[in-house]
Amino acid sequence: MPRELNRYQKLIRKVFFDRYKQGLKEFEFVREELEDAAAALGFARVKNIGDVPYSFRYRNKLPDDILATQPDGREWIILGAGKGRYRFKLFKRANILPREGLVVTDIPDATPELIRYHAMGDEQALLAIVRYNRLIDTFLGLTTYSLQNHLRTTVEGIGQIEIDELYIGLDKHGCHHIVPVQAKGGKDRIGVVQVMQDIGFVEQKFPGMRCRAIAAQFMKDGEIALFELTLRDDEIRVVDERHYRLVPADRLDKDAIRDYRY
Repeated sequence: MPRELNRYQKLIRKVFFDRYKQGLKEFEFVREELEDAAAALGFARVKNIGDVPYSFRYRNKLPDDILATQPDGREWIILGAGKGRYRFKLFKRANILPREGLVVTDIPDATPELIRYHAMGDEQALLAIVRYNRLIDTFLGLTTYSLQNHLRTTVEGIGQIEIDELYIGLDKHGCHHIVPVQAKGGKDRIGVVQVMQDIGFVEQKFPGMRCRAIAAQFMKDGEIALFELTLRDDEIRVVDERHYRLVPADRLDKDAIRDYRY
């Protein structure tokens, strides 16, 4: 039996089909349409109506009849389109998952035990582990500094966004790099929308500087996958991917350390 839709799914479904016509690749809607949909469906007022599109951008699955309108190889994403405005857009499907069989690099674990003990949730733990072990430096070959985490800001044409953590990097030539990082637990999917927003933020707030968009994801046995991502030809593409494992210094394999040179 089909599962009963929850309130958020019913709201987004109504807004979608009030606007959707076969063949459309994108269309916009405004926050007030969600409020009107709630009234039409007889729901009590949703206190934080903006959480409805937010939930489908980052957490929840769209209703099946919306997914059924997706052409092969494309998926509906919800982008910000300005204050109180949103855009459904068909985007090339991006399944960014850690590759099987990739070499895992052992790194001496520099995470303070107190931080590990009090880490709150996968995302917070991952951001802290990446920061304390300077994995962004190792991955990109830069000297980086954490500028701010959970940065909430606005981007023209998108609206309000949140960046999990923002780094500033310096290369050997003295060139500055802006490094937005998103962190995902083992079962969470790396977000196409978040990558697009991170890149859009850098283009507007730091024009002319190089954006190095990073996604970090927990894997099995505590291993960490790092991806450098870019947006090209209406598609999120992987520039580089590396896997790391944090181990006590006395457990490092000297032969493996030698082989890392190659």
